[in-house]
Amino acid sequence: MYGMRARKSLGQVFLISRHIAQAEAAHAAGKTVIEIGPGRGILTKELCRVAKRVIAVEKDRSLAASLERSISSPKLKLINKDFFDATREELELGRADIVIANIPYMLSSKTIEWLSRERMQAVLCLQKEFVEHMAALPDTRNYSRLSVISSLTFRITRIMDVPRGHFRPIPKVDSCIVYLKPKDAGITEAQRRIISALMQHKKKTVRNAMMDCEREFGKSKAEMSKIMDGIVMKDQRVFKLTPTEILAIAALLSQDLK
Repeated sequence: MYGMRARKSLGQVFLISRHIAQAEAAHAAGKTVIEIGPGRGILTKELCRVAKRVIAVEKDRSLAASLERSISSPKLKLINKDFFDATREELELGRADIVIANIPYMLSSKTIEWLSRERMQAVLCLQKEFVEHMAALPDTRNYSRLSVISSLTFRITRIMDVPRGHFRPIPKVDSCIVYLKPKDAGITEAQRRIISALMQHKKKTVRNAMMDCEREFGKSKAEMSKIMDGIVMKDQRVFKLTPTEILAIAALLSQDLK
């Protein structure tokens, strides 16, 4: 199993430290867990020791076959497909309690989006810089769409840093394990779209950011200008606004930008 090479096309790096896996698995006690990209299975084995049930989704056919041979546990359900192609029934959504995973860095944003839509708690090992973007505050260099969505949908707790030497092949960056607890407030798809438009032009005023996106929303400049006249914070710079303020603007605009 440990002789299997990582596939760069899938962004694979494999955790090799059991104590890191045990720290992550501690959050699985008595729960039904979804694991994204189990890889060589070091975390999967620890999850199977303490969890009620483990639903592991591995895209790599060779790794999935090896996992099936190396882990014999009645608790484990192994799915060989892209996680984002798995059905709700396969993932047992509604019964699953938490996602615990060392996900490929290239899937970080997509995973956060999925978790925010499903409003599911998670313990994830992510690129440390990515976590800093998630937790970035207004009027800072790292403040981005990711910061806004993450702040609005999760309470983020940093559990521990994981130096790059705990993975093979050794990545160029360090990692960080975080716990994400969903907040009660939801964000509609229309609001997400507007938040994306605003943060795409975050250094501009709210009015100018949206004026630059009039075609994306099927509006003429005159129509968009009229809509923006009704926004109190239209002359504020986007990157200086809090996530709550940005959501309030998105909620107002979503009534006219359908």
